[in-house]
Amino acid sequence: MKHEKLEKQLGLWDVFAISTGAMFSSGFFLLPGIAAAETGPSVFLAYLFAGVLVLPTMLSVSELCTAMPRAGGTYYFIDRSLGPLMGTIGGFGSWLALVLKSAFALIGMGAYIGIFMDVPITLVAVVLTIFFGLVNIIGAKESSFLQKILVAALLGIMFFYIVQGLFHIFSLDFFEITRQQFSPFFINGVNGVLATVGMVFVSYAGLTKVASVAEEVENPDRNIPLGMIMSLIVAVFVYVVGVYLMVGLLEPEAFRSDLTPVATAGEVFLDWLPEPTGLILVVIAAIAAFASTGNAGIMSASRYPMAMARDRLLALRFSEISKRYGTPKIAIIATVLLMIFFLLAFEVEAVAKLASAFQLLLFGLLNLAVIVMRESQIEEYDPGFRSPLYPWLQIMGMIISVFLILEMGLLSIMFTALIAVFSVGWYFYYAHNKIEREGAIFHVHARLGQRRYHGLEHEMRTILREKGLRDEDPYEEVVARSMVIDNLDSSVSYKEVINKAVSLLAGRTELPENKLSKIFYGVNQEGAIPIGRGVALNHARVEQDIRAEMVLIRVKGGLDIDAEQFESLSREKQDDKQKVRAFIFLVSSEKHSGSHLRILAHIAEMVDTRHFMDRWLTAEGEADIREIMLRDEHFINLVITQDDETSSMIGKEIKDVKLPGDSLVAILERDGELVIPHGDTIIREGDKISIIGEKEAIEQAKQLKKGS
Repeated sequence: MKHEKLEKQLGLWDVFAISTGAMFSSGFFLLPGIAAAETGPSVFLAYLFAGVLVLPTMLSVSELCTAMPRAGGTYYFIDRSLGPLMGTIGGFGSWLALVLKSAFALIGMGAYIGIFMDVPITLVAVVLTIFFGLVNIIGAKESSFLQKILVAALLGIMFFYIVQGLFHIFSLDFFEITRQQFSPFFINGVNGVLATVGMVFVSYAGLTKVASVAEEVENPDRNIPLGMIMSLIVAVFVYVVGVYLMVGLLEPEAFRSDLTPVATAGEVFLDWLPEPTGLILVVIAAIAAFASTGNAGIMSASRYPMAMARDRLLALRFSEISKRYGTPKIAIIATVLLMIFFLLAFEVEAVAKLASAFQLLLFGLLNLAVIVMRESQIEEYDPGFRSPLYPWLQIMGMIISVFLILEMGLLSIMFTALIAVFSVGWYFYYAHNKIEREGAIFHVHARLGQRRYHGLEHEMRTILREKGLRDEDPYEEVVARSMVIDNLDSSVSYKEVINKAVSLLAGRTELPENKLSKIFYGVNQEGAIPIGRGVALNHARVEQDIRAEMVLIRVKGGLDIDAEQFESLSREKQDDKQKVRAFIFLVSSEKHSGSHLRILAHIAEMVDTRHFMDRWLTAEGEADIREIMLRDEHFINLVITQDDETSSMIGKEIKDVKLPGDSLVAILERDGELVIPHGDTIIREGDKISIIGEKEAIEQAKQLKKGS
């Protein structure tokens, strides 16, 4: 089923703001005093250890996000790896846990607003929920813009707070403060620290919530891992240093019973500001923290019902995208209504704490998901970021989750079990008979001789098409040196087309013709060649470490091919009988299988456009055929003339011509004939050259067209 896609509107700083904003709320403005009662002055170390312990899950989520950037994040990863039953549990649990955390954050925001205004806290929280819901409906970019303002205000005040606090401590007798305030360091021994780590660990749980909006992130391979790493570094710094200041400046007994320790500590070293400026700054920071958690929570939480509806685990209405705003309006409204229900019907703080155990269960499942996806050996699973130290890091992440869940207590475990039981019941009541897919776990089973689910491979290929090429993929170079056969008579057979392509590829790769013929005939007989919109994409991989080579064949009259037995190249329904006019042959090395698959996916995406065949049939000659295959922003054609800046190239060898960036001369046409460009090829006036390179380099190369 084809789904409406969310717009990619979020960049690196949006990812950073969502991750950071989802972490800071009660974990910093409420929890430190409660945590200090468990372990004493060593509480700041508990925050440090918790930050380190979240690393395995953060790295696992980064890998999953870059491999499968889809709305729903945690739900989607668990569903596609462990199957729809586990996906249902993960989807409902993630949605509920995030709704509760967001509602709790807005309760906290209402409490801080109540310092200056005598208003009902719950009413304020409900109004704020509606406000943030409306912002999210208007657009992800608008919501993220608000998020960046809130996070900027929060971090700006927090860094000022920390600098002032450190200056105050070091202006006093540092060693005396250490002796008085940090002794005894462990009031309950090592067990106290471990218990406290479990308590404060959930302060970092928001770090991975950006996964649910991964579909809306530009360049997810870079922006998601980098944004999350930046966010974790900042969070650990603020948590550890901020809590260290509270320990160093507040009376131990008072600190351990203080529910507003940030404000209390601020009164100690911000007393030089006009009263009550220090308190106002802390309250603004707290409000920004709670607001950013609430806003990011609604944005992230609403993507879970949307993703589940896409997969028929919920009613399809939840997956609808607003035509005006490009956001999942129904899913956002449902999330807002659920938050309001919990705000009005329950003691949100108590229920939110219970949901923390389920969050830890999800962390464990996400680490397991990476192991399943890797071991499934699905070729199309192609993360732009790979978690290091596999599988030991993931195993450690699962062990950490189990250990911390046991630390949460029986009530939290029972709450988690209740969510699981409800989810299983819903799955068998509503969804079981509506879906046919299975997770990657069945591909692991296939390695043991059991069945596998091929639909997942097709879905992964669709994701590859949407993600596009990576910078290191030599697509332009492959197209530039491709061999072209033009105007073949339509009376030839498909077998003859393959033979002509094989002959050229054998000469270029120095591989035996019979070996290449056997490979291409084999994949055709298996129906593994994608055909659609008049294009057949023939591809093969060999064991030898060769560079990728391509042959482009145009048959204007077309060859009639029974496409029913082949994989469809187009996302739209195609006729069983195809008149194929474009044959694309690609051969690569098994050692570069990832690049091979991405190039195939890019070609598939390109030829699936409505105008490709029109351009293909009207192309004039080999050079035009190659240009159709190139990305417009990655190449430029220049005619060498005395009338513009290209005159500086006349009479020079190509190796002596200074081109912008890493761009290069890929095609040279002289007197109507193609010349294979080499380093010692001399450029002459009247030559037509095609330069390929990165976008920035091509933009600079355009300056050569300007008059001299």
